[in-house]
Amino acid sequence: MSEQAISNYPIPKLEDMPDDIRALILEVQEKSGFIPNIFLALAHRPAEFRAFFAYHDALMEKDEGLTKAEREMIVVATSGLNQCQYCVVAHGAILRIRAKNPLIADQIAVNYRKSDISERQRVMLDFAAKVCKQAEEVSEEDYQLLREHGFTEDDIWDIGAITAFFGLSNRMVNMASIRPNDEFYMLGRVPRK
Repeated sequence: MSEQAISNYPIPKLEDMPDDIRALILEVQEKSGFIPNIFLALAHRPAEFRAFFAYHDALMEKDEGLTKAEREMIVVATSGLNQCQYCVVAHGAILRIRAKNPLIADQIAVNYRKSDISERQRVMLDFAAKVCKQAEEVSEEDYQLLREHGFTEDDIWDIGAITAFFGLSNRMVNMASIRPNDEFYMLGRVPRK
């Protein structure tokens, strides 16, 4: 386990956190077996913590439209483009679990165009990459290509919104030097005990 600080900013003690934030963190710990560092790092600003995770969950926990694995593919691909170690490592673990594929996250983080994904998913990630790096160039042709691959208007919105949200997240994490938990590195690579 790493001895380095998890953030450049103060980490409040669990007992000093507002009740709702502490309850959410303990629920995540119960489910995953550890507390992801992002929860601890954002807890020092409770209003922002609540807003961040409310929007995160609104985008990432939907059951309709894009699959949860596809949502994680977008996060991993764009976080790789933004050089966000925390999000590539943490969401890579979630992607491996949701896709039931121990290789996919590494492939997508390095170069999604050469990943073992469908043509439809490649088109989705091409659009996410464009939103990530050249949003001002998004055009009707991009929308048409997505529609031709079966994406609805809501799906297209979700691809763009996930990309934009994690653009914010990637920049905040990099600015604050938030480290990924050591536990994330092996999740989805080896069977759980």
